Amino acid sequence: MARRSRRPESTTANSGAKEIIVNVSPREDRVAIIENGQLAELYIEREERVVGSIYKGKVVNVLPGMDAAFVDIGLEKNAFLYVGDILPSSEEEAEAVATEMEAGAAPPPPPPRRNGRRTGIKDVAKVGQQILVQVVKAPRGTKGARVSTRISLPGRYLVLMPDTDHVGVSRKIDEEAERDRLKQLAHQVKPQGCGLIVRTEAEGRGLDELKNDAEFLVKLWQTIQERAKSATAPAVIHTELSLLFRTVRDSFVSDVSKFIVDSPSAYEKILELVEMLSPRLKSRVELYRKRDPIFHHFGIDQEIERLLRPRIWLKSGGYLVIDESEALTTIDVNTGKFIGSTSLADTILRTNLEAASEVARQLRLRDIGGIIIIDFIDMDTKKDKDAVMAALKNELTRDRARTKVAHISPLGLVEMTRKRTGETIIDQMTSHCPYCAGRGKILSPETVSMRCERDLGKMAAEVDDEAFMITMHPDVAYMFIGAGGDNIQRLEETIHRAIYVRSDDSIHREHYRIVPGDMQEMDRQLQRIKPRQIVELPIVKHPLTQAPRAAAWADGYLIDLENAAPFIGERAKVRVRKMNRSFAIGEVVLPAKVVDKSEPI
Repeated sequence: MARRSRRPESTTANSGAKEIIVNVSPREDRVAIIENGQLAELYIEREERVVGSIYKGKVVNVLPGMDAAFVDIGLEKNAFLYVGDILPSSEEEAEAVATEMEAGAAPPPPPPRRNGRRTGIKDVAKVGQQILVQVVKAPRGTKGARVSTRISLPGRYLVLMPDTDHVGVSRKIDEEAERDRLKQLAHQVKPQGCGLIVRTEAEGRGLDELKNDAEFLVKLWQTIQERAKSATAPAVIHTELSLLFRTVRDSFVSDVSKFIVDSPSAYEKILELVEMLSPRLKSRVELYRKRDPIFHHFGIDQEIERLLRPRIWLKSGGYLVIDESEALTTIDVNTGKFIGSTSLADTILRTNLEAASEVARQLRLRDIGGIIIIDFIDMDTKKDKDAVMAALKNELTRDRARTKVAHISPLGLVEMTRKRTGETIIDQMTSHCPYCAGRGKILSPETVSMRCERDLGKMAAEVDDEAFMITMHPDVAYMFIGAGGDNIQRLEETIHRAIYVRSDDSIHREHYRIVPGDMQEMDRQLQRIKPRQIVELPIVKHPLTQAPRAAAWADGYLIDLENAAPFIGERAKVRVRKMNRSFAIGEVVLPAKVVDKSEPI
């Protein structure tokens, strides 16, 4: 068997430049933002984004004691609507929203007042009431989404706010002369009855650019209104745009030197978006054409692997330990292998300074939100403490999410908060570990399946064998094969090779084996079941179907069953009807107990 040996280039993007690297696949999109040669931000999208989407919901419960209501918007858990998220916003609040739009979420509102008195939830919400709401915070854990009736539609340069009549400018634009100029332009393009907030990216832009953006947002709002009139709650009215669109809109700005994407169709789509939103940047969009997977080529896959570990090593030899929990995140700083060269105080200061920079990067990269406690190594002098705090705050200025940092406590602890909008990267890529009763985490079956998919693609580019046998845990095999075998069939067409998947529940859920070989030999060894054969097997629930559907495993071979839902949890006689290399379609023979011409497996 001939192998083409190739050493992967684990080069991160060019040092000193800001670049956007995009990996597009049928089941997920991944966006990496590189700053100064380091991975600074990572975004993964496997399903429709909830934050920013608009729903027509129905109030199902009003809670005066919490000044809030629960709203059915069609998601698994009812959404939470705070009274302050219902009433119209002030100009100051609206500007705060625009600033927070840079991070993808609106800030919490202050307690509302009407005619000088505080307004309660019973004054503005009734059970059974149908209302138009926007998700400002995604569901997380046991909590449902947080919603608001204050609709905000972000464009490239402007945010349209239909419930206000204000014109404001993002607080991130500091220069007063520029703020005044942009405010005057915004007044000229402001639609009647709506408010406009100028976003940070509008800095230096002219009237025509703002006018085009405003017209686009007005048309979008009109479409949303028309859909809402005819919809019956609960219903989704407007889905937040895809990760690729949001990346072009919010992140592809003048300081980005390259925007590299590995999908020809996505490349064409991105060019269209850039032509519409920022045509001067069109020349910076590149199509990645190399055979090596794009995230592997730029060393991003290796960075993602390190993300999954709680310990992060510093260049000096010190290290951080990040421990995330539902209540808060703790970050412990240690000198590790760094012993310094002058004094203990100098060693501690240098470690803490390096840690401050890395902490800020990890918060962005992992998208950690909520309460964060940083345990720096104890420092003796106020000068050293001030230097570390200044370094931390300076690095946090790069963060689009809102942060608030307190002083170092007498115990050497720094308390801070960072705006949380949904799941962290770790939450997205992991699930509760079945091997430790949920006390820890391992990679989800979906993540492992896609990792295997990428490894298979790399191996297919390196060897000439006509077939591959893959052995993996049953939970992962379901995902890898796909509902009705759609994923495995797509993979075979992509790599132009035969694929044989067999499950083994003794394999750790994060592990798998890929063995190249001869297709005829694999057929002879693996295809032990024959069409029309009847076997007796335990019936289990199929995890990839909404309706009750069952499956069975015959010596690691998946049999998708069409009429077996009543037999889940039992043994039954199964007839194999249609066979593929990795799975079969079968049915329970009825009545199951009468059949005796079976061959137990």
